[in-house]
Amino acid sequence: NLTIENYYIGYLQHPYVSLYTGRGCRSRCSFCLWPQTIAGHTYRTRSVEHVVAEMAHAKDLFPQVKEFFFDDDTFTDDRPRAEAIARGLGRLGITWSCNARANVPYETLRILKENGLRLLLVGFESGNQQILNNIRKGIRIEKAREFVKHCHDLGILIHGTFILGLPGETRETIEETIRFAKEIDPYSLQVSLAAPYPGTELYRQAIEHGWLPSRRDALVEDHGIQEAVLSYEELPAAVIHESLERMYREFYLRPKPILRIVRDMLRDGEVMKRRLREGWEFFRFMAERRRAAET
Repeated sequence: NLTIENYYIGYLQHPYVSLYTGRGCRSRCSFCLWPQTIAGHTYRTRSVEHVVAEMAHAKDLFPQVKEFFFDDDTFTDDRPRAEAIARGLGRLGITWSCNARANVPYETLRILKENGLRLLLVGFESGNQQILNNIRKGIRIEKAREFVKHCHDLGILIHGTFILGLPGETRETIEETIRFAKEIDPYSLQVSLAAPYPGTELYRQAIEHGWLPSRRDALVEDHGIQEAVLSYEELPAAVIHESLERMYREFYLRPKPILRIVRDMLRDGEVMKRRLREGWEFFRFMAERRRAAET
């Protein structure tokens, strides 16, 4: 009975519906809450036939939906299955997006794109290889660059997510990450602060090494703004907190993203209304972060 038009995410077409085709994640990222505390590291999946049948039903049930999003932690972990589902979605004429790692080979990307894939949500986390090693990301920077090039060549959009303040972070690695984000130039960007959730390896490390001085479990304060709670000897929490806004500013206040946003707005009146709303919310969010930092 929900009115799905009331819900939106900036990088997805509107209206959208998200769903799961499986649970669990094979990756071992030290910071990630979901597999360590909820779903586990085994990717338990529904059959291709079951997923495609549900999508056919969803298409009939929600004729107004412009995009479906598969919110499995890493939908592309089982590549033959992902390709088979994609072919089924292609036959249905469905536009869809999903979560992925920055290691999907070109041939798989091509099959997904040819069968309705519009966008991949990809966690790059950092532009520094040592930090990726520290968090056990299992991705090489050069492989990520190659993956992004393949996506650009195929016309697959990327919503890139990054985390500032991970173990090993310094002022220099923050600059490296900002440069990397601008270099690979994803369609849209999401920047978070390292959050040591209880139950994760990152939380254990933070307690063991004294990165969480007050042992606070509140990662979000009453004002709703994410806090930089980790602090390192050479990188205080205040610097990490400030770097988030600077990364957003340096990424989006470039000619290329600005032209991309304006182009999308001019093509579609609904997109224009959404982008104006998102812009207002973004600048309000930044103002609230600055006020929170001053209190």
